[in-house]
Amino acid sequence: MVFLDEFVVNVALPAIQRDLGGGLAGQQWVSNAYLLALASLLLVGGSLGDVFGERRVFALGVGGFGVMSVACALAPTLEALIAARALQGVAGAVLVPSTLAVIVATFGEGERGRAIGIWTAWTGIATVAGPLVGGQIVDATSWRWIFAINVPLVCATLALVLTAMPRGAARDRRGRVDLVGAALAALGLAGPVFALIEQPRLGWASPGVVGPLVGGVVLLGAFGAWERRTAHPMLPLSLFRRRNFSAGNLETLAMYGGMASLFFFLTIFLQQVAGYEAFEAGLASLPTTVVLFVLSQRFGTLADRFGPRPFLVAGPLIAAAGLALLLRIDARFDYLTELLPALLVFSIGLSMTVAPLTAAVLAGVEERSAGVASGVNNAVARVAELVAVAAIGVVVTARFGAGIDARLADRDLSPPAQRSVTEARERSLGRPDLGGVPPGERSAVASAVTRSSVAAFHTGVGVGGVVVALAGVIAAVGLRGPRRRVRATDCPGGNIVGHPADEPACAPASSAVAR
Repeated sequence: MVFLDEFVVNVALPAIQRDLGGGLAGQQWVSNAYLLALASLLLVGGSLGDVFGERRVFALGVGGFGVMSVACALAPTLEALIAARALQGVAGAVLVPSTLAVIVATFGEGERGRAIGIWTAWTGIATVAGPLVGGQIVDATSWRWIFAINVPLVCATLALVLTAMPRGAARDRRGRVDLVGAALAALGLAGPVFALIEQPRLGWASPGVVGPLVGGVVLLGAFGAWERRTAHPMLPLSLFRRRNFSAGNLETLAMYGGMASLFFFLTIFLQQVAGYEAFEAGLASLPTTVVLFVLSQRFGTLADRFGPRPFLVAGPLIAAAGLALLLRIDARFDYLTELLPALLVFSIGLSMTVAPLTAAVLAGVEERSAGVASGVNNAVARVAELVAVAAIGVVVTARFGAGIDARLADRDLSPPAQRSVTEARERSLGRPDLGGVPPGERSAVASAVTRSSVAAFHTGVGVGGVVVALAGVIAAVGLRGPRRRVRATDCPGGNIVGHPADEPACAPASSAVAR
């Protein structure tokens, strides 16, 4: 539900815009309000599970998610929908970390990669199946049902929690939840995101942009300082001393940022520029769902056998090649020969990456810290999606506006044509409303807006491709492959040094440890 609702809304954004108003900025807020709460509070969700038990916290999160899904479905205004989406993200942040913590606690190292592969396959399927499911619902009924459909899923999940999920071991209730850190993280992320989304409307010099941007950066700095000094941090900075954990999270940041920008802008482009219906736009991504379902578990198993590093280097580079193929797409294109090959190449690279990446990040983390570690990794992924959609949105909007200015610079447009262009600018990607535009100007306005939309989409996809390729470079430089397992009997005096996650080796015979 959490990952489905992250992406299912993308296909409904044009319908929400028609019903409740708002341009590209409004569409971004419907998506990013959810991501902001999810990203900034996932770490708290991991801490809650570690302190109070995954079962209890998971059930609380599921119930809250259902309540806020109903609030989204009934939202009378765009502002009410954005607020409900933010609270829905809070509930999602509570339940997500507990899922991976249960897997880490249940499966041994030899099976954990395959188990995480299955988990990743289904969350990945939810990610890319969201537009398909949402498109069918939007075309057949209303965008409101994409949220209401969660209610029976919530009821079924709560029934499974009560009957099938075992009660965990007793927890250390001396732990504390880092509420100060949560507030600093949420407000610190909100400032830059607000500035990036509103910048195209207000401009970089506006106090409404500069203030939140600077204030957010200051709060994020305060968050880091607080986490270093508090006794119960929601972000244990000691985890980042492990090279693979740090490099894996950097790769997560790049990989998920590029993926989120692709699906956000592709879904809008297919409907508002290429003329697809909502269901057709969702159906276009179905091959990605199939590839993830078939290959994610397999690559998770192979990562157990050969180590995750080869897959984490090659996967992002292959995915970036798929994004590069999207640069051939125009407003009119052939799905089978242009869009489908690009999505298949991207999907293969994505399948090679997601399961080994999660396994690499969690490898070597103690079971008692699994909730926090998974929360960190999930938070990094959500922050990547949040920032990527906002930041690349600035580039897309600027490219679109510059394209229109260049293509219509030599024309003296009538007031109706100017209004049409202004409305198109608010959407940033789309076809203009030519009602009332004189016949002699319709062709020029339509061509300028459409060609600028295609160029802006290419720019967004190109930036996303560079970010995804960067993920492969990070893996090549930062990740270490596993060494041969060292046993005590292999070392003189049984002297092993190093944590299992940090590639232990024998201590020198002359060392203090040996003596």
